[in-house]
Order: sequence, then structure tokens, then C-alpha cells
Amino acid sequence: QVQLVESGGGLVQAGGSLRLSCAASGRTFGSIFMGWFRQAPGKERDFVAAINWSGGSTYYADSVKGRFTISRDNAKNTVYLQMNSLKPEDTAVYYCAADWKLSGVTDPTSAKNWGQGTQVTVSS
Repeated sequence: QVQLVESGGGLVQAGGSLRLSCAASGRTFGSIFMGWFRQAPGKERDFVAAINWSGGSTYYADSVKGRFTISRDNAKNTVYLQMNSLKPEDTAVYYCAADWKLSGVTDPTSAKNWGQGTQVTVSS
């Protein structure tokens, strides 16, 4: 099982940027899908972005397309989420996920391997 540790969250004004990082343990990192979800207070956990093993394919929720970019560095066992033009509605705890299947990093009901989460707060 891959262990995941997120970092990079914080407080930012609307229109600002943050970059989240997710460091993963395990020699299988370069072979698995990685993704990001988020959960706002009182709401369900939602898919944000995902990336395949090579970084050649990326997937985004409509709400973040054009503003967020997911990338990975397999040499560092790390996946990133660059978040630009942040809005107050982006405020949430952001979770990293890893899986052998795409559904495991895009469908919150299928995801099983989570990090502890990092808080992102966007003020208006």
C-alpha cells in the first residue's frame, strides 16, 4: 500500500495561487494513477484532478478546468496540484489519492488509499 502525505495548503486571497504536493512512499509510485479530491465543510468529497502513471493523461473536474494543473515527478515520488485564480468556493480540505485503477482516483466511492489532507482556505 502506498503511504501519502499532503502539504502546501494555507490561506490565500481570491485570485491567488497555491501549489499542493503529495509525497508517496513505495516503489510502485511510477506505475499508478494519482489524484486529488476535496471536501468542503458539510459537503461530500469531490473529485478534483487525476493523472496517469506517465503524466501523459490528465483529468479535471469542470469546476477547476483552466485554473488547476496536476503534474507528477516520478523520480521524487510526488504529485502536485497547481491552483491558480482561486475562488472562495475552492475552500476545502484537499486529499491525495493513489490507485492502480483510474476509478480509484476519480470516484470518491471507489478510492481507498488517501492521505491525511491539507486545508486550503480562500478568502474573498
